[in-house]
Amino acid sequence: MKQLLASEYERVFKKKKTIVGILIFCFVLAFECFFLYQMDVSFYDPEQVVPLNSINSAPFFLRELGVFLHFILIPMFVVDSFNGEYSSGALRLVLIRPQKRVNVLLAKWIVQASIFFMIMVFTWLVGTIFGRMLMPNVEETSFYQTGSMDAVGGLLYTLKFYAMAFLIVIAVIGLCSLISMLMPNPILAYAGTVVVLVGGIYIQDVFDYLFVPSDSIFAVLGKFQAGFYVSLFLIIAASCMINIGIWKKKQWMG
Repeated sequence: MKQLLASEYERVFKKKKTIVGILIFCFVLAFECFFLYQMDVSFYDPEQVVPLNSINSAPFFLRELGVFLHFILIPMFVVDSFNGEYSSGALRLVLIRPQKRVNVLLAKWIVQASIFFMIMVFTWLVGTIFGRMLMPNVEETSFYQTGSMDAVGGLLYTLKFYAMAFLIVIAVIGLCSLISMLMPNPILAYAGTVVVLVGGIYIQDVFDYLFVPSDSIFAVLGKFQAGFYVSLFLIIAASCMINIGIWKKKQWMG
């Protein structure tokens, strides 16, 4: 498994698309810093404005960046890892080696999840440092539907916020990898992913987090919503099982 992971990391970071995607993310993150510094405010949802301060700034970085991750970066990386490598023939070269097919799938998931985990950690660090250095210093703050909290409470809230955002990213990776296996080429796989993410809000309001994750996370952290957790768990579990089933049966060598 270690060799599979090392090989997958090597393939991913040798691709120009990966480097370009990370550079674009860094540019968007820098623009987000500039935008929030100029505005001094952000939003819990389209109707509620909140002044930024030294404690509460970090979660708001994911308001715009979350949409960028879901609709640009995750589809770009995941579609290329699954559908793109199949179309180019690179995947066949991996599968002809003496190893379990499922291990190849797990390696791809682990690598993609770890890349976006590091992206989330980096965003959290930038958001935290940005708030401490550039936003008004306060002793206490509050978030959506919460009481007042000090810096430690704000840090714990922010960590929970980013942890939930990462779970949603895992769900999106699962959906994107599933669509990539079903679609015949990368363009259709990318388009299919976007359609599914947007279409979720028309199926049921509980799936709003696939479209605009930050609004849903603020709401869930303010008030427990069982539907959010159940639906998120079902997406992750179902996409995992269906992915494995298709991966085992699909004729990747054809």
